[in-house]
Amino acid sequence: MVTNITNLGRSGLSDWLIQRVSAVILAVYTLFIVLYLLFNPGLDYATWSGLFAQTWMRIFSLLAFVSLAAHAWVGLWTVTTDYLKPTGIRVGAQTVIILAIFVFLVWGIQILWGA
Repeated sequence: MVTNITNLGRSGLSDWLIQRVSAVILAVYTLFIVLYLLFNPGLDYATWSGLFAQTWMRIFSLLAFVSLAAHAWVGLWTVTTDYLKPTGIRVGAQTVIILAIFVFLVWGIQILWGA
């Protein structure tokens, strides 16, 4: 079995599973948001804020944020591994990508759970 340092020892099966599960979670979340917007045509800030004040919605949104981060990382890891052959450039690009994903994830959590 050959492992690559940039994939952190994951297997293709785990990457495939992460992509599929995260895609389903993101699809369900998107469908929920779209339907919520369609069934609430006179949506105001109080109603929207009330939705996101509920614990179940915060947890659902957190699950969507984590799914988006995982989905993005696996997808971008695959693209950089396929198309950036020089190891230094690939590791540098992957480092920037993972830092950006981490910052966006922390920022989203702060917005969601912040005061």
